[in-house]
Amino acid sequence: MAVTLHVCTTCKAGEITEEGQPVPGARLFAALQAGTVPEGLRIVGVECLSACNSGAAVALSAPGRWSYVYGRLTPADAPDILLGAAAYLDAADGIVPWRARPVIFRKQSLARIPPILTALEA
Repeated sequence: MAVTLHVCTTCKAGEITEEGQPVPGARLFAALQAGTVPEGLRIVGVECLSACNSGAAVALSAPGRWSYVYGRLTPADAPDILLGAAAYLDAADGIVPWRARPVIFRKQSLARIPPILTALEA
């Protein structure tokens, strides 16, 4: 089952950027794509995760699993984000044990969203 890492590519993370220069979210997206992407992880750029006060932000999700939104991230965090995504891939319900999470996933979580239930599950 595919896991998606959504990356807010429009996030300015409170920085003032010059016209034509990549914003922090776009730089984070590029750093993640340049890293060692775990098998089964899709990295998708999105225009906004509505975490503007806590940017740059990413969200991890997969069908039938808890989803997470993380913020205050930089391109330097890309290796830890990819490690956290690998741990999420291995968690059938999306809940990675606390100690198995990278520190940034322990400290910089903005939201945890329950899985969507189908009509048969509700």
